[in-house]
This record gives sequence, structure tokens and C-alpha cells, in this order.
Amino acid sequence: MTHFIRVLEFSDKESTLKNFCCSFRSGKPDFGAFSVDASTFRSLPSSVFAYWMNPSVGDAFSRFRSFAEHSLKAQVGCSTKDDFRFLRLWWELQEPSDKWINLAKGGRYSPFYSDIHLQINWKDNAAELEAAILKKYPYLGDSANWVLHRESDYLKPGITWTRRTKSEFSPRFLPSGCVFSEKGLSAFIEGGSRKDISAVLAILSSKPCRSLIEVQLAAADKSQAGGVANSYEVGIIKSTPAPDMDAEVAERLAELACLAWKQKLTLDGIQESSHAFHLPAALRDRLGSFDPLAIEADLGRIQAEIDAIAFDLYGFSDEDRTPVQASHAAARTEDEESDADPDDEGEDEENAALIDQTAGLLSWAVGVAFGHFDWRLATGERVSAPEPEPFDPLPAKSPGMLPDGDAPFHAHSGILVDDPGHAHDLARIAERVLERVDMPVPANMRRWLQKDFFSFHLQRYSKSRRKAPIYWPLAAASGSYTLWLYYPSLTSQTLYTAINDFVEPKLADVVKEAAALRVKGSARSRDEEKRLETVSSLEAELIDLRDQLQAIAPKYRPNHDDGVQITAAPLWPLFRHKPWQKLLKDTWAKLQKGDYDWAHLAMNYWPERVREKCKTDKSLAIAHGLEDLYVEPEAAPQKARGRKKKEDAE
Repeated sequence: MTHFIRVLEFSDKESTLKNFCCSFRSGKPDFGAFSVDASTFRSLPSSVFAYWMNPSVGDAFSRFRSFAEHSLKAQVGCSTKDDFRFLRLWWELQEPSDKWINLAKGGRYSPFYSDIHLQINWKDNAAELEAAILKKYPYLGDSANWVLHRESDYLKPGITWTRRTKSEFSPRFLPSGCVFSEKGLSAFIEGGSRKDISAVLAILSSKPCRSLIEVQLAAADKSQAGGVANSYEVGIIKSTPAPDMDAEVAERLAELACLAWKQKLTLDGIQESSHAFHLPAALRDRLGSFDPLAIEADLGRIQAEIDAIAFDLYGFSDEDRTPVQASHAAARTEDEESDADPDDEGEDEENAALIDQTAGLLSWAVGVAFGHFDWRLATGERVSAPEPEPFDPLPAKSPGMLPDGDAPFHAHSGILVDDPGHAHDLARIAERVLERVDMPVPANMRRWLQKDFFSFHLQRYSKSRRKAPIYWPLAAASGSYTLWLYYPSLTSQTLYTAINDFVEPKLADVVKEAAALRVKGSARSRDEEKRLETVSSLEAELIDLRDQLQAIAPKYRPNHDDGVQITAAPLWPLFRHKPWQKLLKDTWAKLQKGDYDWAHLAMNYWPERVREKCKTDKSLAIAHGLEDLYVEPEAAPQKARGRKKKEDAE
């Protein structure tokens, strides 16, 4: 037997090691001391030096065939090398097209289910992306497959997981119609049915299987080095032992995996930006009982049954199960405190904190006012679509969004306004929405919209290092007058509509009121003096707002393929939210510099520069539909070898 002492989790390693040695010499067992037959390491893939593992875990590697031998294909997906250019959040795009495809790209710990919120530019089999990669890495010759991995089983139903994370391994269903990335690895069952895939997903999600996976990790366990991130590579998953199971057990495991997926889908149904969204938490009971605590408890029962079946399949005794269960309980506790790896782009940065129910309700009411969401689900006038299945393609719209062609709660041109008494006053329309669904109307709705809403909205519509708010407040300098633009409805005429239908009429009213007050002269009361001062300031701000809009409007031709950040960049001086304004200002500076000449907006403002670049950059030419301008460079002549040169010299 070989003896090991483990002090990784202790800060004072010298004293700890000394105490362990004393305990070992006295024959007293101590936590952190292991006695192992070193020959057992030979049964592990690459002879992993896992001295801490439970004996049953090591024995499983010699008793069972691997997942790869059970026809599981674990695969690496694509990388863009420029996510800002080639990825979008799904709500940034105006309508479904053959250009954008859903992309699974890892994310936070979430077994069985996680919404897929990204899309990738895959038009013409990723022609533009491939050209950009070859431009950036010319030594690849004419193949970018090592980055795109077109040999992978894209668009097929399967299993996906986060490659690098501080959390435990958390496989989840991969819907059909998706591409996956090298941050969100995926697996498929060759010749297997959807039921087969579901059963394998259940096994991979079980505690005994996770233990077999974690034994192979270089990081050993979560207690090391302050919780370093683990890399769940395809080779590790393929080499993990897979138990044999009969048809009845496989069917039950598949059923349990699907039940867990449905429960987590239900929980996600109150998240505005999810494909699963129905209604905010404050209204969710209108569609039937909704008890998150009960759902979480049910998920716990499902996981426990999966674990029990998996323990039996792997042949773990009751004694063997205890340390495995304890290690996973400890790991989950740590995961709650530190989940995402900040250095990994594959992790989702979304704040996981619970959304305040009141704020969520008011945000939904704003969405209904703009025509984004459908109030009729809350009143019973519309029945939600049938619940999807785990491998179904993702919908173009969430169930809670207003279906195409249906009349919105309030008809408008894509602009609402913060202006009491106006027919398109956002605060009053949102209040009417709450009245329509029999919910209390807060007295501070207008103040909440002015002070708090955009920050709240920006946070909820930011994921995977992309910020993509869809309600844009363009305000006068003091914020006393705000136009709210609805991103999905933006056109080249939107700014002209803002000027002609909103700012100019408001300015005319203000000028008229100011003139009437000035005529009174010394007869003005103290209140009238204050009012004149307010109106005069507003008049100057409205003139400035109008002039800025007029300066931007002629060249402003938005294209939703550019995404929210690029599209909003020319408007940066009109946003009053400082962090968002700064981001847009920086984006505009980069647009001016030429960093984003792939954007349609760049072609609008600097067509000569962009067209000239298209002659030498195939990816830009494809992006703008100007491939006829691109000139393929002549192949560089091959250099003669040394011997040939010597012969020529002779």
C-alpha cells in the first residue's frame, strides 16, 4: 500500500502536514490520509493519479465499457474568434432567417435545461465567418475547419454542457436546429433515438457518473486552489464508464430527464428574455399553479431517483454511496458562492439574483405597451401554445410575446414618450395595461420609468458579454422630456417621425406657453415666474434635441443584423444612462476608426472606405454583398529549396 496525505485545502500546510504525520505514526486514522494500492491507478484513463477516490469509483473503470464504446460521440464545436461580430442575442434580430442559427455556448450550472440565447451568423455554411478566420490566420491556407469544425453533428438533437467552469458537470438537452461552440461541447448517440439520448443524459447527470468524470480531472476536486475551474473535455466524457441498462430502465431514466427539463422550463417561464417566457412572476398563477419551491423540491426528488438508479447500475454499495453523495453536496454549496469562471468567455455573466416581482411586473407592462408582450395570456383571452418537448427547435418568439399579425395593446409607430397627457405617453399606457389585468397601479410609475427602469432593463437584456436593451430612452439634457424608441420597430424613418410627430409639436406648445407668460410681463405671479423659467429651459432643450436628431437622421439607416450596440452607437449623445452612453460612445469611436466596417451602419456613413476594403477582405465583401469587388491575391511563388539554388548558381 502507498500512503498519501492531502493538505491542499488547508492554508497552514506545514502545521497540518506535521499533525497528519503524528496521527499516522500513532496509528490513528485522520481525515486527509489515504492508503491506496497504486496499481489501481492503471485502470484509470491515462493512469490518473487519483489517490483520493473511492475504491468503487476506480473499480468502475475496469468493469464497464466507456461511453464512447456505447456509441456516444462527444464533439468540439466552432469558434468565431470575433464574437462581437458574429454572435447576437436572439431578441436583437428582427425576424428568423437563414443567416442566423441558434448557438449553444456553455453557461452557468444548469443540468437538464438552459435557455439558448445566442445566435451565430452561419449564412451559406458560415462563408463570411470562414473568410474572416482565413484573413486573420492566413497560414491556414484555404481551410478554417480547425476553427469551424464542420465535421461535428450541428443541427441535430443531443446533449450539451459547459466546457470550462468552477461548477460541477451539468449536461443538458440540446434542441435540434442548433450549432454549438468550443465553449459548449456536445454529444450525440450514433444511431440512437431521442429516448436513448435522454437516458444517457440522465446517467451523465447522476452523482456516480459525475464522480467518475471528476476522477479524471487534473484539478482533482473543488477544494483545491481556491476552486479552480475544471475543463470537461470531450475525451474525458468519452472515456467515462457507462453502465449497461435494459429497455425498462432506459425508458424510466429518459422519462425522468424529460420531467426535470419540463420543470426547469416552467421556472424559466417568468424570465423576460427567455424563449420560455409566459408571464412575470406576479401574474404566473393566471396560467395555473406556480410554486417555485415546490418545483425545486420536485427536481430534488427526480435527481434522487436518477441517482438511485445510477448507483444500482454502477454497482455502488450503500457504503460506497455515502462519500460520493457528500462530495457532491459540498461541491454544490461552493458552486452557489462561485459559479462562473471570470476568465472564460463561455460562461454566462447574467446576474442570477431573483428579480423583484413588482419590478418584473412593471417591466412586463412596459413590454405590453410597446407591443412586445401579449396581455391576453393574463386575462385568459388567449391560450398559451402547447408545451414543447426537449429536442424541439427553439421558437422564433416566446409564448408570452405578441404573435405576428395580432393587434397590439396600443398602436404606435415605434415611439412612445414621457409626456403627461400625450396620446402615446408611456407611463399612462403602462398603467392602463395594469388596470386591464386587474393589478394595482403604483403611484410612482412615471418616476420609476424615469429613474430606475432603463438600468433594470439593461441588466435583464445583457448576456454573454453582450448588452442589448430593446427600449431606448432618448432624452433632453435634463431628462425632462424623453422619447422611448422600440428597437424591433426601428427604420430609417424613425428619427424623422420622432422629430415631426413628437419633438416639433411639443416644442410648438412650449413656445406658445412661454410667449403667453412673457406677455404678462410684471403682472406674472411667483408661480408663473417659476413656470416661465421651467418652460424656457425646456424650450432650449427641445431645440437642442431636435437639432441633434436632425443631424443624425439623414445617414441613419438601421439594420438589425448589426445588433443593438452598433445600431444605437450614433445616438450615444442622447442617452442619459452614463455606463450605456460611455459604451456607445466608445463603439461609435471604433466605427469611425474602421474597426467595425463589417457593419451595415459603417457602409452608410463611410461607403468609400468600406468599398475599398472589400477589394482585399473577402469577409467584408460577403458581409456587404459586394463579392464582385473582391480580388483574390495571387499565390505567392514557392521558394526554391537550398539544393536547387546551389545547382542554379553552378
